[in-house]
Amino acid sequence: MKPAEAYILNQPEPNRSILFNLQIIIESQIPEVELLYKWNIPFYYYKGKPFCYFNASHKRRYVDLGIVKGFQLTIHQGKLISEKRSTMKSLRYYSEEEIDSSVLVEILQELTKLY
Repeated sequence: MKPAEAYILNQPEPNRSILFNLQIIIESQIPEVELLYKWNIPFYYYKGKPFCYFNASHKRRYVDLGIVKGFQLTIHQGKLISEKRSTMKSLRYYSEEEIDSSVLVEILQELTKLY
């Protein structure tokens, strides 16, 4: 098993379900992405460049979908969290029900155009 897959499988609920859902949406929308394990987290690469990543916070009980070029996006900025980061933003999920797939798909579509 690859380290990125092990990271996801070894998460406690609800993080594991959140991560599985995000993985399904990302990989179905952008089949060309490659899931690697970088900086101790699952990191998607697109066209050989860092694209987005998963970070599960056990202490705060959420999952961040970090978006490398988040500050360059023009849509859904109100849903993105920056928290002292200069280039990355993230979508934060506390439960599986919070995943709005239409918002995520729109963000992914715009994000691919930046590469």
